[in-house]
Amino acid sequence: MNKTLLFAFLLIQNILSAQFSERDLSLEKWQFKNTKNKNWLSAKVPGTVHLDLMDHKLIPDPFKDDNEKKVQWVENEDWEYHTTFTVTPKELDNQNINLVFNGLDTFSEIYLNGKLLRKTDNMFRKWEIPVKEYLKSGDNLLQVNFKSAVTVGKELAEKVPFTMPESPRSFVRKAQYQFGWDWGPRLVTAGIWKEVKLNYWNTATLTHVKIEQKNLTSQKAELNIHADIFAENEGKYVISIDHKKSNIQLKKGENKVIIPFSLKNPKLWQPNGWGAPNLYSIPISLQKDSKILSDEDVKIGLRTIELIQEKDEKGKSFYFKVNGKPLYIKGTNWIPGDSFSSRMSKEKYQKLIKDCKDTNMNMIRVWGGGIYEDDEFYKACDENGILVWQDFMFAGSFYPSDENFQKNVEMEVKDQVERLQNHASLALWCGNNEIDEAIVNWGYQKQFKYSKEDSLQVWKDYNKIFHEVIPKAIKKYTANFSSIYWPSSPSIGWGHKESLTEGDSHYWGVWWGEQPFEIYNQKVGRFMSEYGFQGMPTIETTKSMFSGNPDLNLQNTTIKAHEKHARGWEIINEYMQRDYKIPTDFVQYNYVSQLLQARGTQIAIEAHRRSKPYNMGTLYWQLNDCWPVVSWSSIDYSGNWKALHYQLKRSFEQQILLTEEKDGALHFYAVNDALKKFNDVTVEIQAIKCNGEVVNEITTVPDGKTLEEIVKFDPIEIKNIISDSDKNEVFLKLTLKDGKGQVIAQNTHFFSKPKDLKLTKPTITIQKISSTQIQISTDVLAKDVYLMGDHHFSDNFFDLLPNTSRIIQVTEPFEKVEVMTLWDVLNN
Repeated sequence: MNKTLLFAFLLIQNILSAQFSERDLSLEKWQFKNTKNKNWLSAKVPGTVHLDLMDHKLIPDPFKDDNEKKVQWVENEDWEYHTTFTVTPKELDNQNINLVFNGLDTFSEIYLNGKLLRKTDNMFRKWEIPVKEYLKSGDNLLQVNFKSAVTVGKELAEKVPFTMPESPRSFVRKAQYQFGWDWGPRLVTAGIWKEVKLNYWNTATLTHVKIEQKNLTSQKAELNIHADIFAENEGKYVISIDHKKSNIQLKKGENKVIIPFSLKNPKLWQPNGWGAPNLYSIPISLQKDSKILSDEDVKIGLRTIELIQEKDEKGKSFYFKVNGKPLYIKGTNWIPGDSFSSRMSKEKYQKLIKDCKDTNMNMIRVWGGGIYEDDEFYKACDENGILVWQDFMFAGSFYPSDENFQKNVEMEVKDQVERLQNHASLALWCGNNEIDEAIVNWGYQKQFKYSKEDSLQVWKDYNKIFHEVIPKAIKKYTANFSSIYWPSSPSIGWGHKESLTEGDSHYWGVWWGEQPFEIYNQKVGRFMSEYGFQGMPTIETTKSMFSGNPDLNLQNTTIKAHEKHARGWEIINEYMQRDYKIPTDFVQYNYVSQLLQARGTQIAIEAHRRSKPYNMGTLYWQLNDCWPVVSWSSIDYSGNWKALHYQLKRSFEQQILLTEEKDGALHFYAVNDALKKFNDVTVEIQAIKCNGEVVNEITTVPDGKTLEEIVKFDPIEIKNIISDSDKNEVFLKLTLKDGKGQVIAQNTHFFSKPKDLKLTKPTITIQKISSTQIQISTDVLAKDVYLMGDHHFSDNFFDLLPNTSRIIQVTEPFEKVEVMTLWDVLNN
């Protein structure tokens, strides 16, 4: 017997000997075709029709050149997938066999041996179908036929008497970003995008396990294990929890069992920056007559999370209390990591979440226009101490609320809540992204000439879905396990004064409103859940946009095609002209666009953190990309850190020293997000010329109005530090020290915009210490040092102060590292 046959034999034997087992039908040989064609072609499952067409070179890679527009025809076609798999007589001896599709995109008909089993209409739902009676010994034909989501969406839209914005995407329960966004291509997919399984089970099975945290102290964690069980026959069974057995009585059919369970001296799951994200693995099994019928290993973290909203003299607070303490939220917004979600690897999920941890973040908001992410995403967040703000998948449009849509949404919520609720990282469920704001602020009703009745219907639909259907479903399917629900993000649209005094805020006066970066100092809300600015991807990722030799030119059609915002280049250039010099060289332009993005976001974050505890959260837009593109991301599609991500690591430090120029004085703020308190701190100030000459040294002390989370120092008149004539050539080196003289934090302050700095040409020396380590030195200020190369550096786009050096780690062996600084751009 050859190795392949032996493996198959052992696999089937393992299936037959177990009371519950799975068979992965994704591993079978799948084929697909356009319904208009006769010839079947090989396909990959999980996958999408676009990837299968690319594999057969029937369409070009839409991420390359300007190919996106060349593949638009795919979304209007209908597609068929099928496979043949063999079932043995012993497999058929199982009492129950269920066919499980974890994800079908989107409108499909499922056939088994010619029998129509189910029609599907939701990409986000799990479809489980009993199929024992339809299977036969020998070969079985499984077929899934997909209708064009665009065609079906248009048919559904025609049934509504008024025009919905972004129609027809809001009628289709699939990833909304696939219809195109201002950072993503229009690639409306179809296919079997998650695994396909055959589940075999006998006697009884665990259908779902929910773990409720009843009470938590340092001595004991009191839990309730909620087990949903389906039994073929009533009788006595045993449920084992962490090897502790309890006798239970089950009735025929569905059962809900609650078993108390406790852990002594529990270790808390702590968010990143506060300690270890401790996790417990709890094995749970259902048994009868000493046989394991079904089992599950559930990982949990023990922690408490509260959303605190209390009225105060300025409005209403909005902050998260974790394990009994207020947590200042530092983090980002997440979009899908690929336009074709099925090719997101576990490794890419783990790397992106680790990149968040390494930049001192503690929360990710999963944006409502994408997908409910793969289990690996939430697992990585659990393991890295990253809280998850989870939007439901509704974004920036109006949505219907007919009876079928309501039921579909309820089942979608059920599937996702039951899948995700045990994760320690899950902090909040949010109904949607920017729909309340879209109804109030975006003028769609006027644009599409709505009647008064039409406008009232929009609000009626909105309230039905987001204030009734979704919160009721959360309560129903979580047994109300302390779930936090927030109907819409933002709660109040930007431009309304209340958006900065209560709830969460999306502030887009910068970029969309083209306000200067400095407006961030005034527009600070209680919790800033979106704001940001675009920057180019790295040179390496920009080159990946081309199928041939890259023509790095801003006028190149490929470069233009990978900026999806209609006025993107115009807005970038407007801001660049304000703060920098617009380079004519492409590499320098790429470099400055990244500096510009980092500068704007840094100003926003520092304004938010200086306002603590009025402001208790800052989530910039956005972490990642779904293709190579000019966008708001801090990490580009290839996984490279842009200048912004390096700056975030500095701006999100647990303990940081910040400055603010106000009324002719310089104000100092020591901000502390750590559990350890500041102790007897002072700020040492050195005024240094760009050429290295020290012109002044001052020390300042707290102003006596100290709070635990923020220390304010005596302001100093700027004229007492430097003269007006020095503002373009003198900067400040700031050092925060404790009572023992230990350095807590350091920072710099510049009085001029980058374009006005009178920089001296630096002499930079790079010494190779080892195959993965360099030392970089300078004689004068080297502003915004850019280490160039297809490597990841431990730091980049940093200021190297006069007569100093730094050790930089490089991820892999290298031959040479090139360097650029702001002086090169300003003096080109």
